[in-house]
Amino acid sequence: MITVAEHARKPNRDELPKGANLCEYCTGKCCRYIALPIDTPTKWKDFDEMRWYLSHKDISIFVEDESWYLMVHRDCEHLLEDNRCGIYLDRPQICRDHTTDDCEYDDDFTYEKIFENDVQLWEYAEVVLGPKRVRERSWGVLPIGG
Repeated sequence: MITVAEHARKPNRDELPKGANLCEYCTGKCCRYIALPIDTPTKWKDFDEMRWYLSHKDISIFVEDESWYLMVHRDCEHLLEDNRCGIYLDRPQICRDHTTDDCEYDDDFTYEKIFENDVQLWEYAEVVLGPKRVRERSWGVLPIGG
């Protein structure tokens, strides 16, 4: 049996009692973000569009298994304080299809690549595509071309 002190430290999957409901020990990771696939950037215009995404709050972009994703860091409106679903019996199908078999319970959110702001992404683009020429305007510096 897991003690209260051990419960405060999230136990590893293999430390849980056989048949235990994994969600009882979870922090609700799967209910705290949305990840949507996006096209792999191949030119400056693609990176510039992604730069716009990253200019907004609570957004990041990550790469996993060579696929690119836009991540929106926002809790589900139905997530309760105990990390359970407030509409469990009437939850969306995507939630019904989700299982704990391969969920991110044990993951520490490590990705092949992650970009948390537009500067990180732009620096990566310069490594991949080469330095971007810029032209200056009286109100700032603009990238040239697309």
